[in-house]
Amino acid sequence: MTIADTYIRYLSTVKRYSERTCSIYEAALKEFCEFAQADSDSSICASISDSSVIRRYLVFLKEIKKVSARTANLHLSVLSGFSRYLVKAGLIVSDAVRLVPRPKQERRLPVFYREDSMREYFKRTDFYASPDVCSREEYPHILGRMVVSLLYCTGIRRSELIALDRSGFDESRKVLRVRGKGDKLREIPLTAALVSETVAYMRKVDTLGLSDGSLESPLAVSAAGGRLYPVLVDRIIKSELASVSSITSRKSPHALRHTIATQLLDNGSDINSIKEMLGHSSLAATQIYTHNSIEKLKKVYSQAHPRAKRK
Repeated sequence: MTIADTYIRYLSTVKRYSERTCSIYEAALKEFCEFAQADSDSSICASISDSSVIRRYLVFLKEIKKVSARTANLHLSVLSGFSRYLVKAGLIVSDAVRLVPRPKQERRLPVFYREDSMREYFKRTDFYASPDVCSREEYPHILGRMVVSLLYCTGIRRSELIALDRSGFDESRKVLRVRGKGDKLREIPLTAALVSETVAYMRKVDTLGLSDGSLESPLAVSAAGGRLYPVLVDRIIKSELASVSSITSRKSPHALRHTIATQLLDNGSDINSIKEMLGHSSLAATQIYTHNSIEKLKKVYSQAHPRAKRK
C-alpha cells in the first residue's frame, strides 16, 4: 500500500468523504502516479513536491488527453489536497501544486426549471401521491413522485437521498435530518404537504412488503426493496420530468437542487438560510444562485423599463 492509498483511506474513514468522491480522488491520483512513473512513497513525494512535474502533468491533461479546464482543475485540486496531507504528515516541505496557475474556466449558470414547469409536474402526478394508490404495477410511478418531491422540496443531494433512512424523517417536528458532506448533520424544514406525502409513501412501502419498517431502513426504496443507487435516481428523474414539455434542459437530480435554491432566492429567502438548507460549507457556493436572479431581473428590466423598450 502506497502513501496515496493511505490518503484515500484517510478521506474515507476520517474525513468521511462519499464513496463516489473517494473513487474520483483515487482515479486522479492513480493517473498522476502513472504519468510521473511514481510507484513508491519516495517517488510519489518527490513528484508531488516538484512544480515542474505538476506543470508537465497539466500540459499532458490539456494537450494529450484533451480534458476540459474544469476537469484539469479537478485534478489539480485533488493533487493539492494530497500535497497538503503530505505536508501535515511531514513527508514533504511545501505544497508545490499551489504554485501552478489554474486553467481559466467559463463560469456557467446553474440549470434550473421554472416554477410553472414544476407546478405542471406535480399536478400531473398527484394521483400517485394519493394514499389510496398502492400496487406493484404503480409503484415505479409512486417512487418517482416521491423522489422528485424529496429532491425538489428539500434541495438535498442525490447521495444524501440515497443514504437517507427512516430515522431521518421526523413527522412530529416536520423536519428531515440529513447527513451531508464531511459527515455534517443538518435539519431541513418540511412542508405539511410533503410530510403527509412521505407518511403515505412509507405506508405503501410497508403494505407492499418492500421494507421491514425499521428506523434503519431506507426512506426511499427500489421496486426490489433495496436502497436506491445513483444510476437509478438519475433514470427516475429523466423519466419523471420527460412528460413536462416546458423542461427542455438537462434533467438531473442536481438541477432540482438548483431549482429550489433559485426559487427560494427569487421569492425573498435569506441567502444564509438557503446556505444552511443546502449544506454548503461557505457562502460562496450559495452565491452562484444570485446570478440566476440577476439574469431574471435583466430580462424583466429589458421587457418592462420604458427606456429599455425604446428602439
